[in-house]
Amino acid sequence: MAPPAQSQRTQSPSQPSGKGEVSDLKTQLRQLAGSRAPGVDDSKRELFKKVISYMTIGIDVSSVFGEMVMCSVTPDIVLKKMCYLYVGNYAKVNPDLALLTINFLQRDCKDQDPMIRGLALRSLCSLRVANLVEYLVGPLGLGLKDSNSYVRTVAVIGVLKLYHISASTCIDEEFPLTLKHLMLNDPEAQVVANCLTALQEIWSAEASNSEDASREREALISKPVIYYFLNRMRVFSEWAQCIVLELVGKYVPSDNNEIFDIMNLLEDRLQHANGAVVLATIKVFLHLTLSMNDVHQQVYERIKAPLLTLVSSGSPEQSYAVLSHLHLLVMRAPFIFASDYKHFYCQYNEPSYVKKLKLEMLTAVANESNTYEIVTELCEYAANVDIPIARESIRAVGKIALQQYDVNAIVDRLLQFLEMEKDYVTAEALVLVKDLLRKYPQWSHDCIAVVGGISSNNVQEPKAKAALIWMLGEYSQEMHDAPYILESLIENWDDEHSAEVRLHLLTAVMKCFFKRAPETQKALGAALSAGLADFHQDVHDRALFYYRLLQYNASVAESVVNPPKQAVSVFADTQSSEIKDRIFDEFNSLSVVYQKPSYMFTDKEHRGPFEFSDELGNLSIGAEAAENVAPALMVEANDKDLLLSTSEEEEIKGPAYNGSAYSAPLYDASSPSVSSLSTQSELAISNPISAGKCFSIYLCH
Repeated sequence: MAPPAQSQRTQSPSQPSGKGEVSDLKTQLRQLAGSRAPGVDDSKRELFKKVISYMTIGIDVSSVFGEMVMCSVTPDIVLKKMCYLYVGNYAKVNPDLALLTINFLQRDCKDQDPMIRGLALRSLCSLRVANLVEYLVGPLGLGLKDSNSYVRTVAVIGVLKLYHISASTCIDEEFPLTLKHLMLNDPEAQVVANCLTALQEIWSAEASNSEDASREREALISKPVIYYFLNRMRVFSEWAQCIVLELVGKYVPSDNNEIFDIMNLLEDRLQHANGAVVLATIKVFLHLTLSMNDVHQQVYERIKAPLLTLVSSGSPEQSYAVLSHLHLLVMRAPFIFASDYKHFYCQYNEPSYVKKLKLEMLTAVANESNTYEIVTELCEYAANVDIPIARESIRAVGKIALQQYDVNAIVDRLLQFLEMEKDYVTAEALVLVKDLLRKYPQWSHDCIAVVGGISSNNVQEPKAKAALIWMLGEYSQEMHDAPYILESLIENWDDEHSAEVRLHLLTAVMKCFFKRAPETQKALGAALSAGLADFHQDVHDRALFYYRLLQYNASVAESVVNPPKQAVSVFADTQSSEIKDRIFDEFNSLSVVYQKPSYMFTDKEHRGPFEFSDELGNLSIGAEAAENVAPALMVEANDKDLLLSTSEEEEIKGPAYNGSAYSAPLYDASSPSVSSLSTQSELAISNPISAGKCFSIYLCH
């Protein structure tokens, strides 16, 4: 029998067919190593490209290390670059091979071509082998004194690499002092910027162990140094400008006149085409004027135009980054951006993440003068083919309604959503109608008339079904079919997978029982029986609590489950004011994009002055950095005072607002207190359970 045919695979042109091809490369490189024939550099390039391609796909070509080094003796910069790439890759994993490269790299560091000198010095410092530190000191010292600016630029970063390999060697050779001299005297802007970056990192790391390093770090933010950088701002690259602006943000001016001088020097940076430079400048302006209320508000007015221009130009990713910072400012001072609400309208070709952020900003800037236009625009988005954006737009309409702006028209729009034949629109509208009824009970008649026509079978989302059930229990007297709808839901108890819905169902049937007992008695018994047998602990405990409460006293149960209620005036914010102030302190960073402080998404060693205690679950500021960080409450107070008119301040500071504490609604004096109920329950029930707990709720303004 003939052997089966072997499947033939096509070899990739960049992939060797076996070990023999690497050996062939080695032989060819050795033949070309000492050759000076015309066109030999072109042949070397082709062989070098093969070696680099093999190395890139993970094939071990370390066996040709010696031949690669020998072939690098050439003035061709392209060959030099490929050789340095190869050497840097294998030197990290094989220090013995790295030792072979020292001679030719040191020789190239003295080459006549400054480009080759710089490339060789960069490759030499990138070996990162502790045993070879002694070979770096000499070339680095020569590189820092080189006549060519490119070589000096590379040498400065090489000092930083040396510090990370051997900090003691770097300090003993007094390289930081050399960098300081270069920073203050070198005519090349990029060399100065690299010196600043390297010195900041070195002295920050050494400050905890050396008083001299601590003094040098403080000297970086002294007035002469800051003004030296500001006067050279225009000659720096965009990256260097961001580094300098970050340093200027740490400087504390002596008086208001100095603040104005700095702002005048940086005024033209707000018109820069690079978004990073603009955001860094805005951060400086905002932090310098925190204690100057009127000027701070003028800064908000001044930075509006540059930010809106950056949002409308550039890629969607850049627009999102700028929008995130604009969103933070809008949340702090919404009335300043109220007249520019049209800039936050969504465009059809924008990504969903940009649209979502714009919807949040439209919600924030809504006021009496623009609510109608904003809500009209949001209602158009409700029919969007992008379902998540349609949901967000409906939620935005509800949030605006909860801000007490033109409630009549908004309620009508929400009720129209309930009549749309789209499940997700109906679901979102039901949740918002529930919140509206909690705040505006006077709209119950109009809302219930529309909600009563919605079949519970058509509502599948847990939150929407829970909202519908809440309305069935709360307004069961006005909804004639409420007991029967609840009864049908209880019959399908086992088919309901959401514990939230089952909890709401227990409470709703209890409320309905106290209002329409004859029609609900059977459903209540079935609900309590199903709840007691429920596998979910919360559902089981609530059913047991209701059962024992009814067994003890029905009137007491009614006062607990269905007490007189007051309209909800304030809804809890998802983020505390302290968290928002921390994010503001970290302006022009990923904290703004993620909408959370850096301690929530960084490792402990990178958290900086703001640390997070995993055990306590709260913020803590390091002792050394505490002096340099403005207290969050002080920042909030300054910003609130300057961004509110006199009448608004009086409303906030009036008797209804006591600090940041929110008092729960008070019940009638005739209703038994929780403590007396608990005492009576202990006497009447053999196995008492806790009737409730007291919580203190603090809502941030």
